[in-house]
Amino acid sequence: MTQQLLMIEDDNRLAAMVSEYLRQAGYGVTHAADGASGLAALDAAPPELVILDLMLPDMDGLEVCRRIKAQAGASGRSGPAILMLTAKGDPMDRIVGLEIGADDYLPKPFEPRELLARIRAVLRRSAEVASAGSAGAHKVLRFGSLEIDRDARSVTVSGAVCELTSYQFDLLVALSERAGRVLSRDQIMEAVRGRELEAFDRSIDVHMGRIRNAIELDPKDPKRILTVRGVGYVFAKQQD
Repeated sequence: MTQQLLMIEDDNRLAAMVSEYLRQAGYGVTHAADGASGLAALDAAPPELVILDLMLPDMDGLEVCRRIKAQAGASGRSGPAILMLTAKGDPMDRIVGLEIGADDYLPKPFEPRELLARIRAVLRRSAEVASAGSAGAHKVLRFGSLEIDRDARSVTVSGAVCELTSYQFDLLVALSERAGRVLSRDQIMEAVRGRELEAFDRSIDVHMGRIRNAIELDPKDPKRILTVRGVGYVFAKQQD
């Protein structure tokens, strides 16, 4: 079945070019020129991934992202992955977008080939987890009150559901499967088979902060995901 993408972008010329390129790559693409139309299209036919521009004529792209995540949470579904397009690669846009639930970002201007590679990486992670789960490889990981269900792709602390993006869930699984081992940022990214880190790219730290906000009793004094200065992160074996 053809994987469906939704592109929310007010630059019609760019959207037409990118949509045609992605269709030639084998994807189904729907285009919406503003936030309201994008949300309506999302309700009508939920896609696997949303390509979301930050600068939209009717509402901020960050607000669209929040609404997409809120709708998914209210329905009990994980919702589509979100790849955010940021003007000039503004670091603050990247950080805020990741904090509210975007799975990846791409600065404008960009090469269509890089966009395609990012899309494939995000969708591949979900497909690999689903494939492994169908083979019976995944079980529930338990660390004290924290439970990570790899089949259901859900995380709970003392029975309360923790909201994480698909990418953040994969990061948490990669860390928890290697509990007690100190992992560098490169090793973590390699473990989830995502894109390689760019020079000075600190997005992994933003994702870790988001995961801590979801699973730690006190994110400012984490007990589950610990920072090893100058190296990376370690997932604690012993937890309450």
